[in-house]
Amino acid sequence: MRFLSLIRIQENTGKQPSERLMSEMGKLMGEMTQAGTLLDTAGLMPTAEGKRVRLRGGKISVIDGPFIETKEVIGGYAMLQAGSLQEAIALTERFVELHVADGWELDCEVRQLVEPGFC
Repeated sequence: MRFLSLIRIQENTGKQPSERLMSEMGKLMGEMTQAGTLLDTAGLMPTAEGKRVRLRGGKISVIDGPFIETKEVIGGYAMLQAGSLQEAIALTERFVELHVADGWELDCEVRQLVEPGFC
């Protein structure tokens, strides 16, 4: 089963990953990729560089970032291969644990993908 782990951060803190964090994440991502549990991952550019395409009342509009009304934003994602939701959560916890030493506060939302033939 595939799961998407969405990393939610408070974008307006200005906090940047330390060299230690980047190094440890690189090691973990290499290990998980080799094990076949990490299928893809990436960080996202700040919302100031993004757009929202919105549908309201049958009309489409495009809104420029940053998105002031949003306190937390998706800062990145990881596509995981796991046998269960519990396994996907355990994989996500390994990623989150790397952030403790640098004082990060973040949330990761773990959701299973709907695979072909699911319904």
